[in-house]
Amino acid sequence: MPGARDTDARALASPRQTRYASLMRTYLAFLMVCGALVLPVQPGCAAAASGKKVVILPVRDDIMPPLVYVIRRGVKEAMDQQADLLVLDMDTNGGRLDVTRDIIEIIEKFKGDTVTYVNKNAFSAGAFVSAATKHIYMAPGSVIGAAAPIMVSPMGDGVEKLSDTYEKKMVSAVRAMVRTSAQRNGYNTDVFEAMIDKTRGLKVDDKVIAKEGDILTLTDTEAEKEYGHPAKRLLSSGTVENLDALLKRLGYEGAQRIEVKPTGAERLGSWINAISPLLLIIGVIGIYIEFKSPGFGLPGIVAIVAFGLYFLGGYVAGFSGAEWMLAFLAGLVLVALEIFVFPGTVALGVTGAMIMLVAVVMALVDLYPAIPAVPAPGLPAVPSLPEFGRLNWQMFERPLYNLLVAVCGSAVCVWLANKWLPDTPIYRALVSQSASGVQSVLAQDQQRHALSGQIGVALSPLRPGGKAQFGDAILDVMTQGDLIPPGARVRIIGFSATEAVVEVA
Repeated sequence: MPGARDTDARALASPRQTRYASLMRTYLAFLMVCGALVLPVQPGCAAAASGKKVVILPVRDDIMPPLVYVIRRGVKEAMDQQADLLVLDMDTNGGRLDVTRDIIEIIEKFKGDTVTYVNKNAFSAGAFVSAATKHIYMAPGSVIGAAAPIMVSPMGDGVEKLSDTYEKKMVSAVRAMVRTSAQRNGYNTDVFEAMIDKTRGLKVDDKVIAKEGDILTLTDTEAEKEYGHPAKRLLSSGTVENLDALLKRLGYEGAQRIEVKPTGAERLGSWINAISPLLLIIGVIGIYIEFKSPGFGLPGIVAIVAFGLYFLGGYVAGFSGAEWMLAFLAGLVLVALEIFVFPGTVALGVTGAMIMLVAVVMALVDLYPAIPAVPAPGLPAVPSLPEFGRLNWQMFERPLYNLLVAVCGSAVCVWLANKWLPDTPIYRALVSQSASGVQSVLAQDQQRHALSGQIGVALSPLRPGGKAQFGDAILDVMTQGDLIPPGARVRIIGFSATEAVVEVA
C-alpha cells in the first residue's frame, strides 16, 4: 500500500534526521563536563586596575613533561596579562634534558624581567633552567649546581654508566645549550660549565672554587660572593628569606601577584598527548561506523569521547584554547549539513572537512600572545592575539605527524571494517542495541529490499546526491558519479548507509 510504503520510507530516513542533533548534544555535553572537571581556572585573569603584575611559576619535583604544561600556561598568562616580572619558584633535583630544553625555549618567549628564586635546591636541570632567567636569587641554605648529565636505567632503578664517547657528546651538547642562555643573560659561563663538565674545574681571581674532577655545587653564600675588578657576584644576585622579601627587594611589594598552580590535569594531559594519533584514529572509525549504521549509538559516543580527549589534551598542555574545539565543531556542522540537509552541494562538505583538519592540526601548535592587550580609554581590555606571524615548520612537525599517522591508520581500519565488520555478530549486536529509537538492522534490510528496483523521478539535480520521489515517498539518493538532471527517471539499484543509490532508468 502507498501509505505503508511512505511510512517505511520515512522510518528509513529518520536516523539521518535525528543522528546529527544527538551527536551535537552529546559532544557539547562532553566538552562542558571536561571543562568543569579538569580545565584549570587561571587566577588573575581579570585585568588589574593599575600597577605592576608579577606571575609566579612553581618549578617543583622532577622536571618532567607535566611541568612543561604548567610553565607554558604560566608564560602565556604572563604575556596575555602583560606582566612585568616572571618568577620561577624553584625546588627540584633535576629531570630530563629534552623537557629542560622545552622549558628554556618557553621562558625565553617572555620579554619582561625574569627571576629564578632557588627555594631550596636547583640541581642538574634546575640549574640549566635558572640560566634562562635574567636574575638568580637564593633562599638561606639553598644549593645550586651538580648539573652533569646522567642516564637513568630503563627500569628506573638506578643510573647507567656512560661510555666515554657518549658522555663527551652529551656534555658538549648540554654545555652549548646552557652557555647560550648564560651568555644571553649576562652570567659567567665558566660557572655553569664547571657544573656540567667535571674536567673543567673553576678558578676565579687565582682562587680555586672547584678542582678539576669535581662537579661544581654552590651554596647561597658561595653563589653571591663577589670576585674580580670591578667586583661581580659569582652567580646569585643575593640571598632573601622568602618570596615576599624577594618581591620587596625588586620593587614589586604592592604588585598584583598571579600564582600559577599545578592542577593535577597536567599528568592527564601528558598521557593524552602521548596517544593523540590513536585518539584521532578511534574518532574517525567511530564516525565512520556511526554513519554506516542506523540511529545514534555507541560508535558515535566513542567518536565524541576520542575527539573530545584529543582537544582536551591540547588545552591542558597549553597549546591552544577552546577556539579549536569550536572550530572543529563548526566544521562538523558544515559536513552534517552537506550530508543531511543539502546533499550534493559539495562546497559545504569540503569547507567543513578543511576546517576540521585545520582544527586538528592547530590544536597542538604552540602559539603565544604577540599583540599587547591595550584597552582603549573607557573600553574593556582587548585579549591578546596569537603570534601567527611567527609560525614555522618546527611548530607543525608534531601535529602533522599525528595527522599523517591518523590518516594512514584510519584508512587501514576503515578498509578492514568495511570488508569484515558487517559480517560479524559483534557488528550486528552493536548496531541493533546501540540504535536510539529506530528499527533493527533486519527491519532496515527488509525496507531496502522492498524499495530496490523501484523507478522514480529526480526532484533535484543529482551531483551526485539529491532527492528523488518514488510513488508517495521522497528519499535522499545518490548516483555512482553520474550527473542526473531534475525530472529524469531513476531506478534504485542499492543502498549506501541510509542513502539509496540510483541510476538513469
